[in-house]
Amino acid sequence: MRIEKFEDIIAWQKAKILTLRIYALLEHNRDFSYRDQIQRAAVSIMNNIAEGFERRGDVELRRFFFIAKGSCGEVRSLLHLGRDLHYFSESDFLYLHDLALETSKLLSAFIKKLG
Repeated sequence: MRIEKFEDIIAWQKAKILTLRIYALLEHNRDFSYRDQIQRAAVSIMNNIAEGFERRGDVELRRFFFIAKGSCGEVRSLLHLGRDLHYFSESDFLYLHDLALETSKLLSAFIKKLG
């Protein structure tokens, strides 16, 4: 299957689900610093995938996918903190953490394919 647009990239689709779920779960959280940081990191995953794809060059695509992978790590780290601060239930933490990890693995596979 040929990817025609960034919305076709499974990693972007997963990142979007991750981002929307984080926004929903933290909607009423009053720790604005934490909330803003994890939301920005999640949005960064989506946006770097999109930006890299739109630049239409393998070198740029790899670079932006690596940045997106870094944001996946940041989200996972913040999820651990959020769980410890009781901002997330254990089941929400596990779901979000697995989704972030899956997104990171998809990006790694894509990067590897690019060479």
